[in-house]
Amino acid sequence: MARDYPIENVRNIGIAAHIDAGKTTTTERILFYTGKKHKIGAVDDGTAEMDWMVQERERGVTITAAATTCFWREHAIHLIDTPGHVDFTVEVERSLRVLDGAIALFCAVGGVEPQSETVWHQAERYNVPRIVFVNKMDRVGANYARVLEMMKERLGANPLPLQLPIGEGTDFTGVIDLMTQKAIHWDAADQGQTYTETEIPSEFQDAVEQARETLFESVAVEDEALLEKYLGGEEITRDELLQAIRVATLNGTLVPVLCGSSLKNQGVQPLLNAVIDFLPSPVDVPPIEGTVPQTVSRSTRSKRKAEATAQEDDKATRPADDTAPLAALAFKVASHPTVDKLVYCRVYSGTLRRGEAIYNVRSEKQERVNRILQMHANKEAVSDAAYAGDIVALVGLKDTKTGDTVTRPKEPILLEPITFPEPVISIAIEPERASDADALEETLEKLMDEDPTFTVGIDKESGQRIISGMGELHLEILTDRMVREFGVNARVSKLQVAYRETISTVAEARGTHIHKTDEEGIYGDVSLTVEPLERSDGFQFEDTTDETQIPRQYIPFIEKALEGAMGTGPRIGYPMQDIKITLTDGSYHPTDSSEIAYEAAAALAFENAVRKANPLLLEPIMQIHITVPDEHVGKVIGDLNSRRAQINESTTQDASGTGHASQSTQSVINAVIPLSETFQYTTQLRSMTQGRGTFTLEFSHYETVPESLAPGANPINRT
Repeated sequence: MARDYPIENVRNIGIAAHIDAGKTTTTERILFYTGKKHKIGAVDDGTAEMDWMVQERERGVTITAAATTCFWREHAIHLIDTPGHVDFTVEVERSLRVLDGAIALFCAVGGVEPQSETVWHQAERYNVPRIVFVNKMDRVGANYARVLEMMKERLGANPLPLQLPIGEGTDFTGVIDLMTQKAIHWDAADQGQTYTETEIPSEFQDAVEQARETLFESVAVEDEALLEKYLGGEEITRDELLQAIRVATLNGTLVPVLCGSSLKNQGVQPLLNAVIDFLPSPVDVPPIEGTVPQTVSRSTRSKRKAEATAQEDDKATRPADDTAPLAALAFKVASHPTVDKLVYCRVYSGTLRRGEAIYNVRSEKQERVNRILQMHANKEAVSDAAYAGDIVALVGLKDTKTGDTVTRPKEPILLEPITFPEPVISIAIEPERASDADALEETLEKLMDEDPTFTVGIDKESGQRIISGMGELHLEILTDRMVREFGVNARVSKLQVAYRETISTVAEARGTHIHKTDEEGIYGDVSLTVEPLERSDGFQFEDTTDETQIPRQYIPFIEKALEGAMGTGPRIGYPMQDIKITLTDGSYHPTDSSEIAYEAAAALAFENAVRKANPLLLEPIMQIHITVPDEHVGKVIGDLNSRRAQINESTTQDASGTGHASQSTQSVINAVIPLSETFQYTTQLRSMTQGRGTFTLEFSHYETVPESLAPGANPINRT
């Protein structure tokens, strides 16, 4: 069975932006105009199809990335609507990892907002080409030119406007296409399904001529043939211009920009055309790279040993070709009411058929694909096969986790896994009744499978389960899901900060694990040095011993033990970070030395060393971005100072769009603040600003906690 459309006609794209920029509203219009649905849903009344979770519909925010497939101009668009709230950054991260292109959505009033920057840089990290849609041109304060300037200043981008708005704010009535030199107006009577092209209004003629000149100059610089034509005064055809813009977009040198109002059904069809014209198909991006693993079982190696071995493995690529060896990446695991779970996969190469056995390169296990589903939010259609470039959900993969590579047993390749940030906030959770204990345990396992930024640990003193996540909203949603979705009753404690520990000085120590019995001996002897690293440098290991001190076969086990020992710090019991450990000496016994003995000796040496190295407690520091009416800015800054915040910048924006100070003027405050000082800040900010202030929080880095504020003993052992 062959695919229904050529791979060149596939677009794997996502819509990503700051919260409340209009991502889900835009997605609803895309589904409507492509014929995927026959009625436009709305976020405000809880009918948006892609916001299918009950928590999303109640709160009006997207929580989980939802996937769908629609068709435009005989092209298949696999579309993912991602969350805008930073607490759900995992959904954006894993979506961008498997997408070929993205629509960056900016609010015409707010412009490039904090989460917009985060998403933009995530896309840069994965080399994802982007086009921009400036939404909400109908809102008071909309300013198209200002958004373009913000793209240059804050993102370092090179925006290429392909349209000009006809009016802004309440005067917005349509757009001018700079390539066709036509004004486009949408018919409100049929919800924007039809539109008319007319001559450009005379008052916009000068602006259009200037914008077209800039457009041709910008594109010609990127294409030698066009540059010669341009300098020679020759005519450049629309097809030549489209092709040159496409190449520049794929190279990342230009970012096409369009505008409109999704809520008012204006501008979405040209956006769909831009997706087809400028964003890549799977064959337009480089073949996916990976390594062909050796036959030695990875499960017996430490993490760092596995990484070192992976570097020695043969490099390999997999082209976007249905006949190539199968290579797919599992980027999301989701619960499902009728099956064990769904595993969302991006098929990079090859063809996967229903009923076939696949090979999980991480676990080195085979599993069988029972069903292949094309997803539309939380609905699905069964498919017989998935082809290169497809994004599908698989049923039957019980042991596959987020970031795993799926191949065929005889043609394995290990793709680069997805990396996720560490959680920064925790709460204790326990079953309401003893009969809920097993159900709670099972539910926590499922939620950890779904969300790699959600972890579960145990408090060694109380024995309580400690769940950790990316923010208050993140944990609030997860605990709400436990009750509603899984039927588990649980009690939660107040929020706790996920502290870390480190050291501030160099120290040495020796650890020995030597026992002698009548039947056998145990001998391990290790000396090491610990020294502090820069923040966020993690864990480093260096071995300066030789074979005469410690036999080489024991070194990986010593390293593994040391990395494990980093999980519990000497001060309170939080995980340690930013430490370099150098193995300096040791001894062995020809018959009594063993892997276990050296692991125990290394752990003891590490514990002795870090206790002498002046251990410190670290707290997570967050970037906070606050938008408040100008009359409240003094009160808000004063409150921030009392919360140990450091103000980096405070700027004034004219929300009226007039350029003059007015009652609509608002201030944007950028600062860094300890996470512990932000609990319940939503309520406090509303109180200070009469409900008009908003803010976003995003993890920045760890800093030392002042000794006078260091919390008391509350050891947590992460598992």
